[in-house]
Amino acid sequence: MDSASLITAFVTLFVIIDPLGLTPLFVALTHEMAPAKRRSVALRACLVAFFILSLFAFFGEAVLGFVGISMPAFRIAGGILLLLTALDMLFERRTKRREDQADEDDNDDPSVFPLAIPLIAGPGSIATVILLSSQYSGIPNTFLVLGVALAVLGAVLGMFMMGGVLARILGKTGINVATRLLGMLLAALSVQFVLEGLRDFGLMG
Repeated sequence: MDSASLITAFVTLFVIIDPLGLTPLFVALTHEMAPAKRRSVALRACLVAFFILSLFAFFGEAVLGFVGISMPAFRIAGGILLLLTALDMLFERRTKRREDQADEDDNDDPSVFPLAIPLIAGPGSIATVILLSSQYSGIPNTFLVLGVALAVLGAVLGMFMMGGVLARILGKTGINVATRLLGMLLAALSVQFVLEGLRDFGLMG
């Protein structure tokens, strides 16, 4: 992977995981916790999410082959999934669904559910990791993809740690604007995935 590919991979995963959109939900889920407990929840959520993404980065393509799904087909399906996620971001449906998932959690510790799964390591981020790992094949490139994922999760952890401050600075309007901008970028990236899948099928030159 060259530097441009690394930047593209980082932007893709950053947009999919959407740390800015997750931060208000993290604040809402942990607002009654002591600062030390809040930091522990944030760290545990990111570690669990990284473990899940790592599994799919190394074994996701093998699982697809076992069930008879080709990578071009998965690339097209993943692109469509990312496009739907982008539309949800643009029209606020994604935030509402995440809030509903968060409301369903009755446990004192929300680090595994709903934070790690499905808010951080959800279908979109899992599909993206598989797509990136297949697009840049080879063990070294897989580790580079995981390095990108770790960098994005580091951003998530940092925003979680500063959740209260960021929420006050950006406000609801600022977060909504950032989410829509990220949604537009994601829509373009998802179309690129679909075009690459069609090209692999030989339907495009």
